[in-house]
Amino acid sequence: MRYGYLKIEVNMIQPNEIKPHMPVVCSNGGQFAVVDHVEGTDSIKLARDDKGQHHLIPLGWVTKVDTAVHVDRPGDQAMREWVATA
Repeated sequence: MRYGYLKIEVNMIQPNEIKPHMPVVCSNGGQFAVVDHVEGTDSIKLARDDKGQHHLIPLGWVTKVDTAVHVDRPGDQAMREWVATA
């Protein structure tokens, strides 16, 4: 009997790839935020917005990191779903 194997490629984002001041780019290709720093093991804290507020997004949204942090959703959706910090 022969068994077939399915090769699954997992894109593991390493938090140390994400640096302060990197642009955060949505799935539509537009920048909607800037990285402040990686918070803990599973979140990115974004630089303050125009109102002086920080927001957090999960590392799970990140699809790739190059000169920017790319996320898996449109910017307007990301901004609806991010978490404001105290």
